[in-house]
Amino acid sequence: MASKGAAQRAAARKQRDKWKAKRWYTIRAPRQPWQFKVIGETLGESSDHIIGRIYELPQSEVDGDFSKMDVKLRFRVTSTVGNDAMTEYIGHTMQNDNVRRQIRRYRGKVDDTIDCVTVDGYYVRIKPLIITGGRVKGSQKSEMRRLTRDTILQFAARSTWIEVQNSMMSDVLEKMVHDVVRDIQPPRAVIIRKSQLIQSGVEVDDGMSLEEIVQEEARKEAELKAKKEAALAGAEDGEEEADEADEDDAGATSDVLASAEARDDSADSDDSPDDEEEAEAEAEEAPAEEAPAEEEVADEDLTALTVPELKERLKAAGLPVSGKKADLIARLSE
Repeated sequence: MASKGAAQRAAARKQRDKWKAKRWYTIRAPRQPWQFKVIGETLGESSDHIIGRIYELPQSEVDGDFSKMDVKLRFRVTSTVGNDAMTEYIGHTMQNDNVRRQIRRYRGKVDDTIDCVTVDGYYVRIKPLIITGGRVKGSQKSEMRRLTRDTILQFAARSTWIEVQNSMMSDVLEKMVHDVVRDIQPPRAVIIRKSQLIQSGVEVDDGMSLEEIVQEEARKEAELKAKKEAALAGAEDGEEEADEADEDDAGATSDVLASAEARDDSADSDDSPDDEEEAEAEAEEAPAEEAPAEEEVADEDLTALTVPELKERLKAAGLPVSGKKADLIARLSE
């Protein structure tokens, strides 16, 4: 049992070591018409392990046409150059749910499978689908198939594989089929639901090489990096200038406040002698005002006052309040 467990652990370690030996390969689309565009990545131990792999992705990710999200393009890895995996286009497939949405009750369906050969020797299988607004008779279906087959065969016989690809991805071939069959039964939709490359032909080496494409990508990446660094440096300089401006504004504000306080202090010092003179004048006028009041009290007829009023005045003056009215008047008069 112990030896069996040790063997299992050794096998597990050996299997984990395989992952360490693997590396990432960049998948590139063909030269024509995509100019070795990067379409994905794959993991493999060596180039022999990834050659022949099929890679699928939506057409919208390749050319940016989001109306083609239901179309899947298929690429096959044919060779490797360093960490770049070179591919060839082997056809497309329309997703089944999109096809099912087109087919309804009381609608006609005409489909076919057509094998054709292009000018440059590519053997291609194309599967068109025609959907009509109403039911179609058998004779009409046969005639529509014949016209569709002739149209596709003639177009492929005078076109290259690249031109056939572009016509299927840009709906040109579908419009051609639509125009030839509408006299028999107006089609509701014409779809090239599938295409398949059966045999490759003569490859065309027109366009930029892989080395030139890689150099161009490196140059664009360096330019983008330099622009980002310049933008970042400009943002930092702007922040420093803003901080300096804030400091200058704060210093100017403090200077203004200090000058305002100084003006207030000087104004207070200028006003203080006047205040003192006014206070002294008021103090001198106060006894002068009290003197007439005392004279008024003396001149007043004390006999007209009542005893309680006389006592109140005596209390205010600090004199005794005992005795008769005459005594009270005498004390006040003194």
